[in-house]
Amino acid sequence: MRLKAARVRKGLTQMQLGVLAQIDEYSASARINQYERGKHQADFNTAERLAQVLSVPTPYLYARDDLLADFLLDWHALSAAARSAIAARTREILIAADEKPSEETDGKNGRDDPAA
Repeated sequence: MRLKAARVRKGLTQMQLGVLAQIDEYSASARINQYERGKHQADFNTAERLAQVLSVPTPYLYARDDLLADFLLDWHALSAAARSAIAARTREILIAADEKPSEETDGKNGRDDPAA
């Protein structure tokens, strides 16, 4: 999880993050430390609370790919209108790409799978 980077960016200690995420104050610091080191994984409900405190989308905490993680942070920062506009434009691009056969495909659907 990308927990430590998000916590440091937010300026919180492990104890502060744990308490704000409704983890018992006597174990908050130790639990956050274990999550950050990968010794234990937070259950999804806890991960959602951590993400909310850190102002990041929950999937960001699980993203293995740096580019995807950065995209998730950018997406999270956008307004609903901007997200809708980007989603619509992305669909247009994908439809256009699907209509053009590429050199790597069979030329039927613009996809690698001829049955698609």
